[in-house]
Amino acid sequence: MELPNPPWYRRWSVILAVVLVAAAVVLVYITLGGLNSAIYNEVLQFFVILAALVPLTIVALVDVGGFAGLADRVRESALGEPGLHAWEGLGIGGDNPLGANWIATVFGLGFVLSFGYWTTNFAEVQRALSAKDLNAAQRTPLIGAFPKIFIPLIVVIPGLVALVTIPNFGTGSQPGQEYNNAIPALIAEYLPTGMLGLAVTALLAAFMAGVAANVSAFNTVVTYDLYQDYVNSDADPRHYILFGRLATVVGVLISIGTAFIAKGYENIMNYVQLLFSYFNAPLFATFIIGMFWKRATPWGGFAGIVAGTLGAFITHQLTSSGTIDAGSALSADFWGAIVAFSLDAIVTVAVSLATQPKPVEQLDGLVWGMAAEAPELTPEERVWWRNPKVLGAIAIALVVILNIIFI
Repeated sequence: MELPNPPWYRRWSVILAVVLVAAAVVLVYITLGGLNSAIYNEVLQFFVILAALVPLTIVALVDVGGFAGLADRVRESALGEPGLHAWEGLGIGGDNPLGANWIATVFGLGFVLSFGYWTTNFAEVQRALSAKDLNAAQRTPLIGAFPKIFIPLIVVIPGLVALVTIPNFGTGSQPGQEYNNAIPALIAEYLPTGMLGLAVTALLAAFMAGVAANVSAFNTVVTYDLYQDYVNSDADPRHYILFGRLATVVGVLISIGTAFIAKGYENIMNYVQLLFSYFNAPLFATFIIGMFWKRATPWGGFAGIVAGTLGAFITHQLTSSGTIDAGSALSADFWGAIVAFSLDAIVTVAVSLATQPKPVEQLDGLVWGMAAEAPELTPEERVWWRNPKVLGAIAIALVVILNIIFI
């Protein structure tokens, strides 16, 4: 399938219009409705996304002959057999399609970035904090884990289909051939007019859901954790509401800027993992140390985060300039996460030992082993499907089964 190649100014005008309109809609409903509007819209947008991408995945997979046909086409493509085995060749010096060895993959991606996403991504944490009680808060990330387990099916499969059906896909020699355009290209190829509209809506919904989640988290952190605690702690509640709305506007403007920065990356995953190595990786180190070590201090955590972020930045500069060969841009992000986590941990511990810790009585419910007494569950909450341990075990079992099937 050959994609149209409109003039550059027309492409940029369309992109700018879409980003500005979508951002404006997010700004309006977050400013007026706050966190509740963000959460409810994210739920609705999630089902819109599934309604478009699940049929697209099925139709595209059937067109290439199912899983067996797709595998044969990938073997015949530029990727060849390695394109079907991303987890092979992970030894030191091994030839892995990701360009990463087992240390970068297991510790950088599997431990630091993955654990960091689920524990320090404030968009996720904020949803748990908005739950009605402790049990519901514990279930929040576990419930979110179930759709996350299956999301790769509607992301990886369309990407592989695009690889074998779009000429020169991944070369970026023509507009639409970049990795980021796999799903839009398949939407134009496989879906009829009515479904095409739904699919475009789903892409906008995905963009808006991400913006809403991060902007709502941004205004909460800026307003309550920074402004209220360190700048103005005695203001009227209406003052904080106004400040939060101003923070929302700033957050949306930042999101617009980052959207255009992301456009410069041929593979959006490199951009996402780079940002995670800068921010999530050091935050995760501080979080995990503070959770298990009551001697950790605020200054230790602050110094650790600064050191970890600088470590990730320096690692990125060294790998992107070619001074250090990390194997690939994605592998470099994994190594950046390892460096950020390690530096943060070392600096956090060192500075904490040299500074005054919080009084022990202020740590109840915050440090492992000093948790506040959990409220007694009602009979309605004691059913098995509301038990976080049961949900966690089911999620782990599903991950293991799917990995056995597809790897």
